Amino acid sequence: MGTPASGLEGIIAGESEICYIDGYAGVLSYRGYNIHTLADHAVFEEVVFLLWHGWLPKAAELAELKAGLVAERELPPPVAEFLASTPQANPMDVLRTAVSMLGLYDPEAAEMSAEANNRKAARLMAKTATIVTTFHRLRSRLPLIAGDPRLGFAANFLYTLTGKRPDDLMERAFDVALTLHADHELNASTFAARVTAATLSDIYSSITSGIGALKGPLHGGANQDVIRWLLSVKDGEEAVARVRNTLARKVKIPGFGHRVYRTADPRATHLRVLSAELGARTGQVQLFRMSERIEETVKEVKGLIPNVDFYSASTYYSLGIPVDLFTPVFAVSRMSGWTAHVLEQYRNNRLIRPRAEYRGNPDGQTWIPIGER
Repeated sequence: MGTPASGLEGIIAGESEICYIDGYAGVLSYRGYNIHTLADHAVFEEVVFLLWHGWLPKAAELAELKAGLVAERELPPPVAEFLASTPQANPMDVLRTAVSMLGLYDPEAAEMSAEANNRKAARLMAKTATIVTTFHRLRSRLPLIAGDPRLGFAANFLYTLTGKRPDDLMERAFDVALTLHADHELNASTFAARVTAATLSDIYSSITSGIGALKGPLHGGANQDVIRWLLSVKDGEEAVARVRNTLARKVKIPGFGHRVYRTADPRATHLRVLSAELGARTGQVQLFRMSERIEETVKEVKGLIPNVDFYSASTYYSLGIPVDLFTPVFAVSRMSGWTAHVLEQYRNNRLIRPRAEYRGNPDGQTWIPIGER
């Protein structure tokens, strides 16, 4: 066997037509469409369709997808009852369990045809958003909001979460944020979902695996750490001093560095702009200014640049999203990519079964009776 790579870094583990990353050039594209092009021109539903099918939808196809996502929003009553029973639970634990429960109440759960799995992907896309917003409204003892079929996916999420219809800037900002987080090749959660799908387990089990991986603080929770960091300092000067002190103690600053990118994370460039615009609109401009000072200091001291988590933190906060829902919101977006990868795995499946480099005595140990040990 060859020399192992820690954490499978740099190892090609499969083929895909969904997402392309050049970490040295700072390129990210979905199905050949550069992320900057999609962020500037697409609505999130177009991105979902592109990830699932491989082409941009025509007007009729987009309208059909939007109508389908509206039609599939409602949760099975037992899932809604579960959400009401867990007001103090970790939102990612709730989301993982609720998504798994969806499989119990889907009459097509065990049906593995391409058509059935496409329908289940749409249900997961719609219902995951409803799970997050419903859980928050219930735990906050607020009335549930059914949503408005005239609103797009992004606007409906913010409306059903906060009870306020977002203005054009807020809707567009969240729509772009969803697009930026939609997929990122074989990250930990996507790989986990594909490993489960490769056993020909059902799509609900596969997505539950992905959510479990996303819950880990080394994957989905970094933007929560960023906003807590920002909220714990009073101004830019204190932020800079704390950054220097933290780095001097060789402690990492959340939201910087990336396993893949060796130059600017292309997603961060859009989120930086959104953070500035939303901060000015919502009165949270101080968070953006402190973020800028932190970015400058980390770059000066360590040469590191922000990743997608850094400016998404202040963006989500300015949108009125509770801090402990940042990672579930990540899952709402990434559901588009997870389901696209699971569907692709099913279409060209081979069991994913890597090997390990064994680090012990390979063979020949002498058995010692228990009384002599």
